Amino acid sequence: MLDHADLPVSTLLNAVTRDGFAFAAGDGMRPLLESLGDLSDWAAFADSWNSLAPDPYLAAKGRFRRRRHATFSAVAKGPVVLEPHQAHFQALQYNALQGDIQRWFEPISAAVVASSTLRTILTFCHALFGSLASATPRWHIEVHQFRIEATAGAAGEPTPEGSHRDGVDYVLVLLVNRHNIASGTTTIHAPDGRLLGEFTLAHALDAALIHDPRVFHGVTPVTPLVADEPAFRDVLVVTFRASPPAQPANSA
Repeated sequence: MLDHADLPVSTLLNAVTRDGFAFAAGDGMRPLLESLGDLSDWAAFADSWNSLAPDPYLAAKGRFRRRRHATFSAVAKGPVVLEPHQAHFQALQYNALQGDIQRWFEPISAAVVASSTLRTILTFCHALFGSLASATPRWHIEVHQFRIEATAGAAGEPTPEGSHRDGVDYVLVLLVNRHNIASGTTTIHAPDGRLLGEFTLAHALDAALIHDPRVFHGVTPVTPLVADEPAFRDVLVVTFRASPPAQPANSA
């Protein structure tokens, strides 16, 4: 775990390059993020997790979580740009539970899309992942707000599909909040199943960065500490996948 407050970005880059993943505590992530933008509206950003919509695809399989989703793009030296709302798709080889289907989720609100906090996070990801793959001309970017809820009778499952890859190039998992829960440990595995690392995102801005083609990741179920109180885990997941350069419009 990379947990010191003066965490240099080179340490993250080296860890992801060497190991395929890195963990960073929030007190190390905050100055890295604030070097590229500001987090002044963090309170409102975090509060938006109270307005997430149920995941209808997971509920149909007897499990429950809340989420919102948005898609962005970016060229190598350009800004991160919001794209029209679209479906989230994963091939069956990456998601055995819900693969090969177009999943439409409620969009991330306009206020969150425009927030300084989200813009700062996306700028950081663009800079970091762009440094790791400098030859990539254009990125397809997806952003997911997740709330996993747990009750005394049913554990919350952050990754019901188990240890998996997302079918992208890079992933940021950023903790926003956790309340009245135990466990929720992130585990990183080699393709042959060997455990490479584990860490519990416990504080706001604690982060896991993952080179998706190289390692598998998962999160253990969460359970309430106090049975009759709300129990949840809020995370932001940002994925970057190389995509072909945009084609110019036909002028004919």
